[in-house]
Amino acid sequence: AGRSGGRFWALRLKPGEELKSALLGYVRERGIRAAAVVTCVGSLTSARLRMAGADSASPGEDHTKAFAERFEITSLVGTAGIGGGAATCHLHISLSDRAGRVVGGHVVGDCHVFTTAEIVLVELEELAFCREHDEATGYPELFVRSVSAAH
Repeated sequence: AGRSGGRFWALRLKPGEELKSALLGYVRERGIRAAAVVTCVGSLTSARLRMAGADSASPGEDHTKAFAERFEITSLVGTAGIGGGAATCHLHISLSDRAGRVVGGHVVGDCHVFTTAEIVLVELEELAFCREHDEATGYPELFVRSVSAAH
């Protein structure tokens, strides 16, 4: 845990870009060690999400669902950074379909932009986000380090 000042970054993804990989590329190119998604609006033509229920007790089960339709992004939250060397992120998204039904989950990938995705990030300048395997969950989980401890 740590306290940090912040610097804001804004980006726009264009039609056809894949949201998760573009966000990771943006973080990597700018050397952002720790960031949080402040807001995102836009639309997608597809998404692959991991649904609730995935845990270390069900390693062989597929908890992902693929969606291939137009969606409005109603929320995107999460963390990203290169605090451990490689760019990583943990993102959750909520999407609404043409009838207003909402689906959400952990962003796996294949989230292709339809018209736009306007994203604002806050860089936490005194922190580094690392992901390390957690025996309790079976997943790489967030470890927050101060910048002085990260180098």
